[in-house]
Amino acid sequence: MALPFKVLAVDGGGIRGIIPALILDEIEKRTKRPISDVFDMLSGTSTGGIIALGLTLPGPDGKPAKSAHDIVGLYEREGTTIFPTSLREVLHVETVLGAKYPADGIEKTLQRYFGDAHLKDALKPVVIPSYDIEKQVPIFFKSERAKTSPDSDFLMRQVARATSAAPTYFPPEKVDTNDPLQYYALIDGGVIANNPAMCAYAEAIKMGRVDGTGVLIVSLGTGELRHPIQYTEARKWGQVEWARPVLDIALQGSSATVDYQLQQLLATEGTDQAYFRFQLSLTQDATEMDDARDANIKHLMDLTQDYLSRPDTRDALDEVCARLTSSA
Repeated sequence: MALPFKVLAVDGGGIRGIIPALILDEIEKRTKRPISDVFDMLSGTSTGGIIALGLTLPGPDGKPAKSAHDIVGLYEREGTTIFPTSLREVLHVETVLGAKYPADGIEKTLQRYFGDAHLKDALKPVVIPSYDIEKQVPIFFKSERAKTSPDSDFLMRQVARATSAAPTYFPPEKVDTNDPLQYYALIDGGVIANNPAMCAYAEAIKMGRVDGTGVLIVSLGTGELRHPIQYTEARKWGQVEWARPVLDIALQGSSATVDYQLQQLLATEGTDQAYFRFQLSLTQDATEMDDARDANIKHLMDLTQDYLSRPDTRDALDEVCARLTSSA
C-alpha cells in the first residue's frame, strides 16, 4: 500500500516562531529522526519559512545541517540581533517614517545560518511564499523548480529574508534575477499566505504526489489571541486607529480561513488523508511578534511546554508521529 504524501506547513509570526520550533523538536525526539526525514515537503511563511529552509539545509555530509533543537536555539540566541531590544525600548510608539528595524541584524543572522546554500540544495521540496510589491503578484519560491531552472534558484538566505520582510518591521528585499529589469521587490509572505498549508497542499497536488496515495498535512501555528474590538469604539475609528489592529485581523483571519478550508477538504480519520493543526492560545502579554527579550522567550517556551503537556495535544502528537513513521 502506498504511503501518504507528508506535508509540513509552518505559519508566520516573528519571534513566536519558537513555538512551532519547539513542537518540531518534540516530534524529532519522539520519532528519533530529523524532520526532513519524516516529511516529504515543507512549506513556511515568514518565520515559518526560515524554519522550513533551516530544517532542509544540507550539511557537508549530505545530512540535515540543523535539527529542530538548533532552530529553537536560533530564536533564543539571535532574537535580539534580529529585533534589537534597545530599539523596542526607545520606540514605545510605532515609527511613522522608515522600518522599525534595520535589515542588518536579520541579514547577518541568515548569513551565519545559511551561508551560500541555494534553494536547489534543499533536502526535501520546500515552498516559500512572498509578495512582489512592484508587480503586485505572489511569488512562490520552490526548490523543485530551482533544481531544473537556474532562473528560479536563489540563495536560501535571500529567500528567508524575502519571506520575512514584514511591512513596518523590516525594509522590503530586492532579489536580483538573471534579467536586471525583472528583479523582485519582496515583502513578507504573510500578506498573502500567513498559513501556507493550503499552498503546500495545492503544490503537492500539482506535483502529482497526492492522487492515489493520500496526504498527511501537519500545520503549525505561532499562537493566537482573540482581540475583541467593541463596535461602539470601532465605528468611530479612522486610518490611524485601524492601522495596527487590521494587520492582526488579516493575519489571524487568513490563517483561520486556511484551517477551515483544510478541515472541510481533509478528514482527520482514516489512512488516505489526514489533517492536524497545532495552535496554542497566547496570553495578552505574549502577542508581540518582535519581543525578543529573554523574559518573553521564556514565557513563550513555558506556554508551549504547557500546551505540549495537555492530554489532547499529546494524543494528537502520538497520532502524528505514528503516521510519520509508519512503513505500511
